[in-house]
Amino acid sequence: MSPRILLLSASVGTGHNRAAEAIQLALAQLCPEAHLEYADVLDDTNRAFRRVYGRGYFGLVDMAPHVVGYLYDRLDQPVKRPRVERMRLSLSMLNLQRLVDRITRTNWDLVICTHFLPAEVVSRLRISGKVNCSQAVVTTDFDTHRLWVNSPCERYFVATEEGRLNLAAWGVDHDDIAVTGIPIHPSFAEFKSPVECRHRHGLGTDRPIVLQMAGGSGFGPVEKVHRALLDVTVPLEIVSVCGRNPTIGAELEQIPCPPRHRRRVIGFTRQIDELMAAADVVVSKPGGLTASESLARGAAMLIVEPIPGQETRNSDFLLENGAAVKVNNLASLAHKLTAMLTEPRRLDDLRGNARRIARPHAAFDVAAQCLDLIRVPVARQRTIEPRVPVAR
Repeated sequence: MSPRILLLSASVGTGHNRAAEAIQLALAQLCPEAHLEYADVLDDTNRAFRRVYGRGYFGLVDMAPHVVGYLYDRLDQPVKRPRVERMRLSLSMLNLQRLVDRITRTNWDLVICTHFLPAEVVSRLRISGKVNCSQAVVTTDFDTHRLWVNSPCERYFVATEEGRLNLAAWGVDHDDIAVTGIPIHPSFAEFKSPVECRHRHGLGTDRPIVLQMAGGSGFGPVEKVHRALLDVTVPLEIVSVCGRNPTIGAELEQIPCPPRHRRRVIGFTRQIDELMAAADVVVSKPGGLTASESLARGAAMLIVEPIPGQETRNSDFLLENGAAVKVNNLASLAHKLTAMLTEPRRLDDLRGNARRIARPHAAFDVAAQCLDLIRVPVARQRTIEPRVPVAR
C-alpha cells in the first residue's frame, strides 16, 4: 500500500512552513506513490489562538525583543513547574481540536513536524493511545531548544552537531538524532551559474549584487536597512525582496537612489534561488531557512537585527564558521559592507565558508530517512524535476 504521510507546521513566520514544503517536494520525488498531506496547524484552530500564537509573537518581537530573548532562554531550561507545563499543553490541545481530528481520522504511517506545537499534540495523542503512527521532528534553526523534545518520537532531524548534542543532553537517544541540515527547497540542490542568473534577471556583471531580504511578510526595519545600503560608496546593484508586503515595497521605491547605484524592488517572487545565486552578499535577518538557502548558494551574509533567542544562536553559528558578518548597529552597516566588498580575499573566504557548511540536499536526506523509518524503499534517485520554483 502507498505510505500515508502527514506533514505539520505552524505559520509563526514562514520558515517552518517552507521547511515542510521542501520535505513534501522531496518525498514526492523519492516516493511518487506516497499519499502526502500538509497542514498549517494554525489554520486548524480558532481566530483568538491563531492571533495570539502567530501575530502575538511578532508583536512581542517588535515591541519588546528583550522579552522574547528572555522567554526563549527561560524555556530552554528544565521544567521547574510541571503543573504549569501541563496546563500549557492542555490549553494547546483544547484550541487545536480540528488538528486532533485531522490526525485521528486517518491511519497515518508517519507524521513529520517542522514546528514543536504539532509535535506536542502528536506525542500526547500517542501517549493516550488515540493514534498509532511514527513521528519525525525536523528542527528549523542551527541550535535546538528544549521545546522540540517531545516523546515518543522515532527520529529527530537537526541542523548541526551542536544541535544533536543539545538534544542528547535533554535525554534523546543519540541513535534517534540525524544531522541533516535544515530542509530547503529542492531547487537549491541544483547548480545555477551566477553569471547566467544575472543575465536571466537583467542584472549587471560590472558591480557587486547585494540582495536585501525582508522575509515573507516584510517584517523588521526594512526601510532603515535599505537607506543604509544606499549610503555605501561602492557602486552596487541592490535587489530588495519585500515578500507579500506591498506597503514596504512602495516605501522603498520612494527613497531616492543615488546615481552610483542601480536598484530593483521586488515583491513576492518564485525566483529566490536564482537571485541568491546571482548575489555576492545577502543582507538579512538570520532565520534558519533564509540562512540555509544563502549558504547553499555560496553567498556571504550580512546579518542585521536578529531576533533574540533562536536567531541570535543562528548568528553565532554563522559567525563561528566564518560565513557571515554581523551588524550590531545600522549606523555601521555601510562601513561593514564596504569592507566586505573592497577586500576580495575576505569576501572569497566568506563565500567559501558558506559553501563548506551548506547542506543543499537536506530535504532529500530528511525525506529518504523518513521513508526508511517506515520501511518504504526509495523508488527514484534525487532529481530536481518537476521543478517547482521557490516562493518568497
